[in-house]
Amino acid sequence: MSIRWIIWVGVALLLAGCAAGPAENAGGAPEPLLVAAAADLQTAFTELGQTFEQQTGQPVRFSFGSTGKLTTQIENGAPFDILAAANESYIDRLAAGGYIIPGSQQLYAQGQLVLVVNRESGVQATVLQDLLDSNIARVAIANPAHAPYGQAAQEALQSAGLWGVVQPKLVLGENVRQTLQFVQTGDAPVGIVARSIADVPEVSYTPLPANLYPPLKQALAITKTSTRPEAARQFVEFISSPQGRSIMQKHGFLLPGEFK
Repeated sequence: MSIRWIIWVGVALLLAGCAAGPAENAGGAPEPLLVAAAADLQTAFTELGQTFEQQTGQPVRFSFGSTGKLTTQIENGAPFDILAAANESYIDRLAAGGYIIPGSQQLYAQGQLVLVVNRESGVQATVLQDLLDSNIARVAIANPAHAPYGQAAQEALQSAGLWGVVQPKLVLGENVRQTLQFVQTGDAPVGIVARSIADVPEVSYTPLPANLYPPLKQALAITKTSTRPEAARQFVEFISSPQGRSIMQKHGFLLPGEFK
């Protein structure tokens, strides 16, 4: 077998792969839709993605994290097709910078804060004032610098007049999911997280009064650099469909039409 023949076959295979286009693999299967999603969406969006793929054959792959960091990644060229943010201000920021497809921006949910307590910690906390208890040495929240649920937790503590007292006890998670893990493992006996991820065996939770923090209106958009914008639109439509809304409600979200 000559070297020239081997090179020719390699080039032919490369061209065949290119001919499949960005939306498909060489075998004809759709490439995964890449969705950057806020950490509070992990349980809800995992179910949404699995259901969507079963019904359409379009795979969806998620990167969950703090909205602030995901937004920065998109601004730096990360190849996501969609950003589902935990606060609409980050979508507004991407829109102002020209990073999203005009008209693709929309609200899809409103989140809620809950106070979570490790069931084996031996402490009791159902209201924010309970965090003053000397038996509670650590309180977990997401980092307010880049996590919307951390920002909301800070604002709730400030509204209750407790921020200055509780701040020395704080343990900061990179995102709201890591914050919950701190409480699940007992690294912090108490935390403030999203209602949407609080249904886990290790913790009990109590909703915080909504008037303590600004509404967590969550928005999404399709990125301007998406290589599969039509598939992205289909997934966005699925989130807002009756089936998608049912899944979101099951995981503790308020939906457009249910909040002001």
